[in-house]
Amino acid sequence: MSPALIAVLPFLGALLPGLMVRSGRSPAAIACAAITAVALLGLLLHIPTVLAGEVVTTRLPWMPQIGLNADFMLDGLGLLFGILILGIGLLIILYARFYLSEQDAAGPFFTYLMLFQGAMTGIVLSDNILMMLVFWELTSLSSFLLIGFWKHLPEGRQGARMALTVTALGGLAMIAGCLMLGQVAGSYRLSEIIAQREAIQGSDLYLPALLLILLGAFTKSAQFPFHFWLPRAMAAPTPVSAYLHSATMVKAGIFLMARLWPALSGTPEWFGIVATAGLVTMLVGAVIALFQDDLKGLLAYSTVSHLGLITMLLGFGTEAAATAAMFHITAHASFKAALFMGAGIIDHGTHTRSIRQLGGLRSLMPLTFSLILVASLSMAGIPPFNGFLSKEMMLEQAAAQAGQGMSWAIGALATLAALASVAYSLRLVAHVFLGPARDDYPHAPHDPGPGLWAGPALLVGLVVVTGLFPNATLGWLVAAAGSAVTQTPQHPHFTLWHGITPALAMSALAIGGGVLLLRRWHRADRLRHRLPRPDAKRVFDAVERAVARISRGFTDSFTNGSMSRALALLMLSCVICGFAAWHTGLARPDLRPMLPVTPVALMGWVLMLVATGTMVALHRRRILALVLVGIVGLIVSCTFVYFSAPDLALTQITVEVVTVILMLLALNFLPKRTVLDTSNVKRGADAFVAALAGLGVGILAYAILRRDFAFPSISGYMVENSYKLGGGDNVVNVILVDFRGFDTYGEITVLGIAGLAIFAMTQALLGGRASARLRGWISEMRRAGDRHPLMLVVATRVLMPLSLVVGLYIFLRGHNAPGGGFIAGLVVSVALVMQYMASGYAWAMARQNIPYHALIGLGVLAAGITGAGAWFAGMPFLTSAYGYVHLWGVDPVEWATAMGFDTGVFLAVVGAVMLALNSLSRIARAAGQETAPSDTPQKGRR
Repeated sequence: MSPALIAVLPFLGALLPGLMVRSGRSPAAIACAAITAVALLGLLLHIPTVLAGEVVTTRLPWMPQIGLNADFMLDGLGLLFGILILGIGLLIILYARFYLSEQDAAGPFFTYLMLFQGAMTGIVLSDNILMMLVFWELTSLSSFLLIGFWKHLPEGRQGARMALTVTALGGLAMIAGCLMLGQVAGSYRLSEIIAQREAIQGSDLYLPALLLILLGAFTKSAQFPFHFWLPRAMAAPTPVSAYLHSATMVKAGIFLMARLWPALSGTPEWFGIVATAGLVTMLVGAVIALFQDDLKGLLAYSTVSHLGLITMLLGFGTEAAATAAMFHITAHASFKAALFMGAGIIDHGTHTRSIRQLGGLRSLMPLTFSLILVASLSMAGIPPFNGFLSKEMMLEQAAAQAGQGMSWAIGALATLAALASVAYSLRLVAHVFLGPARDDYPHAPHDPGPGLWAGPALLVGLVVVTGLFPNATLGWLVAAAGSAVTQTPQHPHFTLWHGITPALAMSALAIGGGVLLLRRWHRADRLRHRLPRPDAKRVFDAVERAVARISRGFTDSFTNGSMSRALALLMLSCVICGFAAWHTGLARPDLRPMLPVTPVALMGWVLMLVATGTMVALHRRRILALVLVGIVGLIVSCTFVYFSAPDLALTQITVEVVTVILMLLALNFLPKRTVLDTSNVKRGADAFVAALAGLGVGILAYAILRRDFAFPSISGYMVENSYKLGGGDNVVNVILVDFRGFDTYGEITVLGIAGLAIFAMTQALLGGRASARLRGWISEMRRAGDRHPLMLVVATRVLMPLSLVVGLYIFLRGHNAPGGGFIAGLVVSVALVMQYMASGYAWAMARQNIPYHALIGLGVLAAGITGAGAWFAGMPFLTSAYGYVHLWGVDPVEWATAMGFDTGVFLAVVGAVMLALNSLSRIARAAGQETAPSDTPQKGRR
């Protein structure tokens, strides 16, 4: 199974819960678990290849011109994180099935969980830094949905907003840093970036790129001073906490530092920033965790501390420290996920997470006690569990820094953090389970069923086994990950006994001091209450309010609700940016010769200037302005004809006709004149900005038209391959339905959405007070007595069949001559609109009733099915095919799949235009302007 498929599978699995949840929570959970298990199996099948030192890759070109490709790779580091993400994810899915209550929406929960799983898998398997950034932001969005899953809890909503704010801002900074890194390395492929160590560290962009990337990594991994968001996210359901905040999301920043370790580490800047931040985070998190009353709060701050430990090891910049970090990642994921799930079991069994309301649970919940005891001892670094091994390696590396001439403060602070870690780990056991049983529990404590304890039991088993037999169980995985991080073969050997070493003495001091601190915990807690304690949440809220206040003041100083003012500022900003770009950019000096200016072209240009200027001067007279707009459109159509672009001319003229008619109908319900409510100074300023913007656009157009480009034009390729690849002589139509078919598909989709939006707004307008105002509406102008002139009625009915034939003719000839589905749809729409205008909407609807909603959907569906048909031939979406049908007695007839796509365009255009007309007609009927269905024109009101 390719790495690309492994990354995609969770996203496919996210579709299943919504489809299966009506069958019950179990089918939804089983479906997600099955997808996760398949992806995990596909990952495990690559173990022999990865252990052999090879990298499994998948290269899918997407936009190679800018370095954006779907490149995936699986090496030792990706294997380690992939096993954690998918393996623990599988346990979390099964745990969540029994943890969620009947009132919780299991479908959305499992969908969000699979989306997050896919985003994390994409991060660790990406070999393109730009694609990794996309997955990075997806983790922020999906974690926001998971943290705020319990929408009825204010703390859940606030925790989700805080997590999204902090991690998204860090992600924006990281985007800039990664772009700098790719620019320096000359590639956005991660495997090539990490090989450019000398070039990157010798560049002037090294320090800014390092700071920006570390800002993204530190915010995601809750490093000081960004640690405050992680405990606030504990308002999420326990499965979310166990998955996101112990094994996956918070380790995304760790993964990023490990992935870029070969290129960024080994400098004084790296050591000073990363090692210091990790050391401070490890100590601060451990001290805060010691005094937490909430079970998940204690575990959250302990997670912050352990993330700091891993960050510090990576910051040391040595191969041994990096390998030790890989080991602690696996150890921490096993015991911390088990502890989070154990906290959920306690909450599930006692209906509280407050340590002050617990105690004495050892005899009431013996199974839970056993699981949490082992996991807590591992977290404290007590032998023979895996946490002891990783703690010893951490202390050994901290002592080694002092031995290399570094300050002994590193070893001392690391020991102090380990001491606090022992204290809060033992407190979790002593204050929750030991002591006499109480009689005031919020709910009678009891051990859960296998659905809740099976997952943590398996993880606790790993804690024990990997502690007793580390080389056989984890040695190969840590060695592969360490080799991938350091880019040199690593062969670590793990053992419970290292002899009498400084690390052993530091460990003994930490254990003894932790036990003593726990015995004096109440005294330390009282002392803590006497000391000033800055609350990070209050600081965050204050900063958030200040930023909002400044932003609001800035916005209010520039905008006051006036659209003209906002547009003027936008245009002025564009002009300034364009002016700056023009004077700082490089323009090719060679000029193309001017085309001759004929009298016809000059006359058309003058007419356009006059029409445009008149429209600006008389724009308050709306009907006249609309007529002038039509004149401008007609001149533009003639310009297209003059430059031999008949397709564009046909499209422009039909669009102008449809637009003018529909706008004329809409203006019927608006005042005929706009009231002048601006001063001469304001109009003069607007005129200045408009003239400046128009002059800038004109100069830019002149410069582009008079200069050649260094690269060949794409138009030559399309002209040469129009018939060869698309089977059509009309290059414009082949571009629309083949070369740029995806753009056209998006355009007809947007056009259909616009028609549906107009219909929806009409629905809202026809209800409530707006409907009452329409019924009482009286026109400002006298109307003709003959609402449907006889000559117009007869002419449109005679021309209707002819118009439909013309539309069909334009549609069929479009692939080889000017025409096509878009133009044909507009021609037929004009014919239908004129029919409705001449005889009345009620008369026309009485004789035909086409569901235009369905017509839009059918058009988009037809275009989509035609495009997807290319997949069956192994070609990209919307690749067209053509051939010839030989009929007896006639010349060969060409058939192209593009006709199906053009049919979809035709249907969507007709449906959108007629649905807009339907909406305007319903407003007219509500206002009492529509006549009853009859062949005889009726006299309307004055």
